[in-house]
Amino acid sequence: MLEAHGLFLVDLQWRREGRRWVLRFYVDKAGGVGVADCQGFSHEVGDVLDASDLIPERYDLEVSSPGLTRELKTEREWRWAQGRNIRCWFAGSPDGPTELTGRLVEVTDRVLRLQAVDGASKELERRSVTKARLDLDFPRSK
Repeated sequence: MLEAHGLFLVDLQWRREGRRWVLRFYVDKAGGVGVADCQGFSHEVGDVLDASDLIPERYDLEVSSPGLTRELKTEREWRWAQGRNIRCWFAGSPDGPTELTGRLVEVTDRVLRLQAVDGASKELERRSVTKARLDLDFPRSK
């Protein structure tokens, strides 16, 4: 169904929120996903799930974009984020997790290389990264 809509799955969540269960699809496509894309897929997948009675619990279905500050999880997302600003949290410091922001200039199986605003380059071992997400790139006022 995703392919029929020109979409790919970024993430899928099944969780209890308050008294309700929520099934959440995060989808994207080349050039970005819009409201109409999410709506079309939501109607179709909702109809299929209802007809199949695959999920016995009552639940809310949500389909959305991963957002402007999406978390980077898969190899495909890391490669896609190359050239963009990201914010990483990594372990390995005696003071606990450390945070670093910069432009992702290189991604390998073992290393991430970020370039800070001041031009300094920082190399991180991928296994030390505990979380990473896109960082909004708004111009700073002087």
